[in-house]
Amino acid sequence: MSLLFVKARVVIWRNPSRRHPTSPAEKYTRVAVVLHWAIAALIGCNIILGLGSQYVPDAFVRPMIDLHKSIGITVLGLVLLRVAWRLTHRPPPLPADYRRWEVAAAHAAHLALYVLILAMPITGWIHDSAWSAAASHPMFLYWFIPWFRLGFITALDPSTKDYVHTLFGQIHTYISYALYSVISIHVLGALKHQFLDRQPELQRMWK
Repeated sequence: MSLLFVKARVVIWRNPSRRHPTSPAEKYTRVAVVLHWAIAALIGCNIILGLGSQYVPDAFVRPMIDLHKSIGITVLGLVLLRVAWRLTHRPPPLPADYRRWEVAAAHAAHLALYVLILAMPITGWIHDSAWSAAASHPMFLYWFIPWFRLGFITALDPSTKDYVHTLFGQIHTYISYALYSVISIHVLGALKHQFLDRQPELQRMWK
């Protein structure tokens, strides 16, 4: 029994990350945590609205699309705040026992997420600004706050606007597929570190 106890102490000493929860210094700041989960929740809502609008009665399509646009603009504002916060607040370091390829993959996934999450609402905004019926359908965030379309797009001639509308609608769709893929990789990676590697990964982004 004493030999087993000694061995257990040696294992714990060699794996300090497995005997202690993540310390406060290793967690993201409260602002970063709130922005992270708010953006994630809103993206989830927009995925449901974007895909679900194809399967509802016509009377529900326009309200769902309008809400989709509102959430997209909100996500754009929040992710810009998140980028500004990230640039002025150093994120917690990754656990020291991460393999080199895991560190590189984590950084690449985070960069890809920022780029794609920014690109989604911007391409959607351009797509909507080139909509032929935009002039007769003013844009309101959440049906209450007046919002503007991009003037340099709305001022284009009708044929060019139609081309831009179609092009950026396709780009918006392709980016959405890329974003879904990177989000899936990001989530699977976090779950792998949490449950297979026994690292307190989720606790880093939870207050």
